[in-house]
Amino acid sequence: MEIPKEIAKESPLGSAVVAAIHSGDVAHLERLLADNPGLATARLVDAKGVRRTLLHTVADWPGHFPNGAATVAVLIAAGADPDAAVMGGNAPETAMHGAASSDDVAVLDALLDGGADIEAPGAIFTGGSAMSDAVIFANYRCARRLLGRGARTTLSQSAALGLLDRVEKFCAGSPTPDEITTSFWHACRGGQRNTAEFLLGCGTDLNWVGYDRLTPLGAARKSGNQEFIDWLRGQGAKSREELD
Repeated sequence: MEIPKEIAKESPLGSAVVAAIHSGDVAHLERLLADNPGLATARLVDAKGVRRTLLHTVADWPGHFPNGAATVAVLIAAGADPDAAVMGGNAPETAMHGAASSDDVAVLDALLDGGADIEAPGAIFTGGSAMSDAVIFANYRCARRLLGRGARTTLSQSAALGLLDRVEKFCAGSPTPDEITTSFWHACRGGQRNTAEFLLGCGTDLNWVGYDRLTPLGAARKSGNQEFIDWLRGQGAKSREELD
């Protein structure tokens, strides 16, 4: 008998499949899929009514579960849709967004190899692609893997990754002062002096207090690039505490 399209996450079957996925027990997962036709396409419903697919369970934070890539391959082979979006949550993220948010390159690759759309929308905060989540959470390993596999980038994402050629092209299109300042902040957090220096010349707000209540200098400290931090200091950059 085919199982329902939605399963309570805390039900016996829901708990069993989550345990198999999170422990990396691929053999057990394959038995569950064989014994429960339709399980690969079912959604797990949590206590808040959020409905996620089994692929989301592989990819969601904190990610890096054992045998994650193999688990993705098994689920997709059994019929799981790699582009299915979360339903009822804060954002319609796909499993790709989850992998990017967790900086789980292995799962990201497996999803792409299984046909996932690299530009699928749904990112938290921006509604954009998985690249948005990777950069927003400073998960540069996944961001660079996405880039290597052909992902598009916005101005701020290009700045964060040090893609000066892309930044120059975006700026030729007359971005707004806010877009320039936000992109400068991301360049600083990524420790990217090349794009930061270019954007500074475009009229950025050097001491804008941005995400996480950090100025560009505070964001740059996250990168650990002391030479870059010293350069920013030389330009007059200040921390938020110094501005208060």
